[in-house]
Amino acid sequence: MNDDLAAFSARIDRTNELLQRMLAEVAKTPSTHAIFVDAGYLYAAAGRLVAGTEDRRAFDLDAEGLIEALIDRARTIFADSRLLRVYWYDGARRRIHTAEQQSIAELPDVKVRLGNLNANNQQKGVDSLIRSDLESLARHRAISDAALLGGDEDLVSAVEAAQGYGARVHLWGIEAPEGRNQAEPLLWEVDSQRTLDLDFFKPYVSRRTIPAYEAAASRPTREDVRFVGAQIAAKWLAARGRDALVELLPGHPYLPGSVDQDLLVEAEGLLQYSLRGQADLRRALRDGFWDHVQTQY
Repeated sequence: MNDDLAAFSARIDRTNELLQRMLAEVAKTPSTHAIFVDAGYLYAAAGRLVAGTEDRRAFDLDAEGLIEALIDRARTIFADSRLLRVYWYDGARRRIHTAEQQSIAELPDVKVRLGNLNANNQQKGVDSLIRSDLESLARHRAISDAALLGGDEDLVSAVEAAQGYGARVHLWGIEAPEGRNQAEPLLWEVDSQRTLDLDFFKPYVSRRTIPAYEAAASRPTREDVRFVGAQIAAKWLAARGRDALVELLPGHPYLPGSVDQDLLVEAEGLLQYSLRGQADLRRALRDGFWDHVQTQY
């Protein structure tokens, strides 16, 4: 009997020793955090706060500078933690990166994840991507804390999934000029909340100026505009390289929103004429652009 008690006591001692070793290893392992950015929420809320509009075409966003600012803010909040990476979730037609999304993807410590973009420019599938990443990273103990910049109620399930594996989820919001731009159920579920104010975003959001030629009277012909479209395609091909333009081919006859906007702005500068609200001329512009691109591939 005494031998059995001694053996049992020895097993307990070994178990305690193993637990102490595990706790010691955990204590030596640094905490890790990641930042999850719902770009749809970011553009809409920051655009309204700084530029007075949610229309992406009406303002410019310095994504690189803003991401650096978000990383710095996380560094002060999670002082004893290291950054895993920034996850940037956005929509794109056929999930083909726009030029802007491509430049963001090339930033260090940034992972761009794309959902789809429907005909009404609404994101589809972004919330499920956020949930998948949050849940996977928490399950594999890759993160201890998640800073989530978003406001959609559909993100509640993503928060619950990550919390179920022991991660803490901290909701970051953007100051609303009036009312609230984050769903209450989401606010209830997270572990902490912070609001980034106007001063935080001012350096990174700027409203686009209206060109002086907005009301020019001399309307160009469709052939003039078509030629300018081809001219811009040739210029872009020389400046950006074949790889940048070949990525656009699967989307023919559509262009990603940011590329289409850049094409429009540059064409208006060359023509000294506003193409806003002139559907026939904008179609001619795109036709000329595609004509030249397709002759090169």
